[in-house]
Amino acid sequence: MENEFMKGTGPRQFRYSELAAATDNFSNEKKLGEGGFGSVYRGFLKDLRIEVAIKRVSKGSKQGRKEYASEVRVISRLRHRNLVQIVGWCHASKQLLLVYELMPNSSLDVHLHRADNVLWWPVRHKIVLGIGSALLYLHEEWEQCVLHRDIKTSNVMLDASFNVKLGDFGLARLVDHDRGSHTTELAGTLGYMDPECTITGRSNTESDVYSFGVVLLEIACGRRPTVARPDGTLIHLAQRVSELYDQGRILDAADARLDGNFDPQEMERVLAVGLWCACHDRDLRPSIRQAINVLRLEAPLPDRMPPVGHADGPLPMP
Repeated sequence: MENEFMKGTGPRQFRYSELAAATDNFSNEKKLGEGGFGSVYRGFLKDLRIEVAIKRVSKGSKQGRKEYASEVRVISRLRHRNLVQIVGWCHASKQLLLVYELMPNSSLDVHLHRADNVLWWPVRHKIVLGIGSALLYLHEEWEQCVLHRDIKTSNVMLDASFNVKLGDFGLARLVDHDRGSHTTELAGTLGYMDPECTITGRSNTESDVYSFGVVLLEIACGRRPTVARPDGTLIHLAQRVSELYDQGRILDAADARLDGNFDPQEMERVLAVGLWCACHDRDLRPSIRQAINVLRLEAPLPDRMPPVGHADGPLPMP
């Protein structure tokens, strides 16, 4: 995998001892999070005088090693202001570690769903455009098409100024622009995943756009994509927003905690583009460029939204 890093221009090779020292020997006090692949730690690199996040893959995690290799191949070669930047790497004593710039404001889901603090609309709208900018780069502007395949609010990181840094490329795949951008391996997170992917396993730019649409709805509504009914069945946010759209009441879907403090045209665009991206038929979804143009008020909305395809009932909303 060292050869993969040599294709990039920035990542530095660290000694294991350097990263252990930066994290107080990977102490629990420095742990930022834990997943199936391993753990992430906060660290301070004295020679660079920067704080970093260090991902350490569990030795026994085959999926973690696979996702690590994917990040090596993909994120080390990408350069965009709205993508998490990799600082370096370490392969030593069967340890696999990646070093990223630290995101002081953690991930978007933390801020959207915390009860003690409301993320105000201007910040949310800036985040929407930042995610869109990152996806436009991945789908159309880099030398290959990058399918992220796991776009969700917990993978949208925020720096000190709440600028977006899309992260976690462990499921990402590279495909050539001219040969049809799709893969055939099931990947993603339920609630954000294109329903067709759960049946066929086929991912493409349209499935990334679907996930983007769900994220837009989550940002505007302040609600998670799926909610469990008392009987245990799941209902999807897109269904309720679609019903309000059909009734001419789409702004009623806006997060009530905002107390009406938002630009109505911006809110309508975010909600409507969210529905457009999350529609059931892949062929009716916009490209990421089309979606961004509408979000930036540079193009009109479609006259009519195609069906979202979640027929399992409305999401209760006030």
